[in-house]
Amino acid sequence: MKTHEVPRSRLRCADLLPTGSLGLRSRKVRALLSGLGIAIGIASIVSVLGVTTSSQSALLAQIDQLGTNLLTVANGTPSAGVEQILPTTATPMIRQLPHVQSAAPTAKLAGVTVYRNDHVAAGRTGGRSVRAADASLLSTLDGALLAGRFISGDESPVTVLGYSAAATLGITDVSGNDRVWLGGHWFTVVGILTPFVLAPEIDQSVIVSFDAAAHLLGYNGHPSRIYVRADTEFVTGVAGVLAGSANPEDPSRVTVSRPSDALTAQLKVKQAGAGLILGLGAIALLVGAIGIANVMVIAVLERRTEIGLRRALGATRGHVAAQFLTESLILATLGGVGGVVIGAAVTLGMSITKGWATLIPAEALWGGLLVSVAAGAVAGLYPALRAAQLPPTDALRTA
Repeated sequence: MKTHEVPRSRLRCADLLPTGSLGLRSRKVRALLSGLGIAIGIASIVSVLGVTTSSQSALLAQIDQLGTNLLTVANGTPSAGVEQILPTTATPMIRQLPHVQSAAPTAKLAGVTVYRNDHVAAGRTGGRSVRAADASLLSTLDGALLAGRFISGDESPVTVLGYSAAATLGITDVSGNDRVWLGGHWFTVVGILTPFVLAPEIDQSVIVSFDAAAHLLGYNGHPSRIYVRADTEFVTGVAGVLAGSANPEDPSRVTVSRPSDALTAQLKVKQAGAGLILGLGAIALLVGAIGIANVMVIAVLERRTEIGLRRALGATRGHVAAQFLTESLILATLGGVGGVVIGAAVTLGMSITKGWATLIPAEALWGGLLVSVAAGAVAGLYPALRAAQLPPTDALRTA
């Protein structure tokens, strides 16, 4: 007598998607909330990497544009906003050094204040300072005028305002009609400077000529800060001899700094901050994966009848496990795609707001998807195995 073998049950790969998404389609709100945790984690990672890369690119471009060959010479570190004077010979000595392109002396005038008019109470300076300079300041700092002209080298009571100083004084007219009360004298505003990224102290300053400062404001001829532009390949060497040239009698009191180092330090701070936020994003991703695992465990308990019925009709344990694992992967993948889209949108919005070029590393995009799929696989493994181990008789008995 010939016996007939019962054909083995098969589950085609094409059937996994509709079968695995059955629970998600029937419980849409739960699926949405479960995938949200993954989406938040991936969005955090993608947006942090995108925003950090975009901002760093903009900052590096700014450093390249402004140059790393600007040096600042001062007599020690300013205390309480007061700059100590340098010898009168400091600027001529520095200009004679090899590989020095230009040197621009400035002098912060101690005790000299500026007000919008002569009725403003003393002490309400708004953080503004008065600084004497000459035409070499613009060329050395690669600066520009937002409006008007720069100061001339005579005793005329005219002034040019730094960008922030003009804003706090509320002055936009440089036609010669606007004046400021400066050191007990009226000075006509003839120009407004654009922002100086490498010399922010200029932004808060009101600039007058050396001759006007000497004639009207008691300036004694000593600079307090000198800006030096050196050949790029010799910046380190020039920086090493500036102190001795500026103050040969006591070079130890002279401080030489490179303003672009502050911008470079911002890169490191942003990288450190990005690492912290990435860690928070990883925690959010972990919470999302735990949420998926919890939902899948509940789904196994709720669908015991379905599992028992499928097993009774011939589905193997592997088929059941594949169904629930596929459901977890679909849920995590949808969350990952949503997170990538949200992260890219955040990066785009931030870049447009800040005026950056939008740069999102390719690793953040496909890496975010891979991480979400991996999280879904790990989260769904235990519920899938639990569903596969469920005896069909027990499942049907509890129906």
